[in-house]
Amino acid sequence: MALSRENFKYIIVGCVIVIVGFILMSGGGTEDPTQFNEEELFSFRRITLAPFLVMLGYGVVLFGILKRPKKGTTIENSEIIEESVAENEDIRDDMPNN
Repeated sequence: MALSRENFKYIIVGCVIVIVGFILMSGGGTEDPTQFNEEELFSFRRITLAPFLVMLGYGVVLFGILKRPKKGTTIENSEIIEESVAENEDIRDDMPNN
């Protein structure tokens, strides 16, 4: 598998951040087309916060795609593997040969 479970977690979190950013960016319309509400349309939330969240989310998704999965085994895992191999050899020694 090219991507690990950790990579997919980063990608999902990044997608959620992007969606939240787009939700914060939406709105600002009025019922009357002749009326223009500048404060609502050009608020901090729509002009600064939402685009920042969208770019942050895209960055997290990119990080999740480019992050290399951990390769090899750690010291603890290699000790466990060695113990299980030794146990399997003991079991094989106890079994009668056909």
